Amino acid sequence: MSEAQAVTDNPGTARELTAFQQNILTILAEEPRYGLAIKRELETYYDSEVNHGRLYPNLDELVELGLVEKSELDKRTNEYGLTDEGYETVLDQLNWEFAKLVTDESRAEDLEELIDAVR
Repeated sequence: MSEAQAVTDNPGTARELTAFQQNILTILAEEPRYGLAIKRELETYYDSEVNHGRLYPNLDELVELGLVEKSELDKRTNEYGLTDEGYETVLDQLNWEFAKLVTDESRAEDLEELIDAVR
């Protein structure tokens, strides 16, 4: 794997991915983006610079795994989009996290409020 810390104990493909790779999938769940746009989103999330040597090998690995598709926007720019399998991987991860987080009705309501806030 491209990253040292892999997420463990979750179902499906998500358990094989690093947190960094899962964050890329989450960003692409919103809409397809070109590499620099993904980089900017990650830098906002991490509040630090993400270098090309970290981003592009991880994008390439996600493409190889069939979770992301790569297309050419123009001769210099590639666009990355989530595949159906990538979308399912994001859902699997969220399902696992929600199952661990929702231990009572109050916590379920907290999640419902979060979902309502982003609609």
